[in-house]
Amino acid sequence: MVRNIEVLEKFERELLAQSKLTHGQALSIVEGLRQEAVALGVWPPKNLLEGIEVDIEVARILNSCSKSC
Repeated sequence: MVRNIEVLEKFERELLAQSKLTHGQALSIVEGLRQEAVALGVWPPKNLLEGIEVDIEVARILNSCSKSC
């Protein structure tokens, strides 16, 4: 859990400043990963709602933490 938002934001800014990838290169990587997932037969998922309960529960927990922490 992040306790010091300022430190995290500083880290994110520095990480982005050091990144040597262009937007196009990053998109190319994402597209390559998508193509690999399709080739492996794991994308798109057969059942789009599979695991949605876990996603909802995680979102509920994270949202409650961000309001009270």
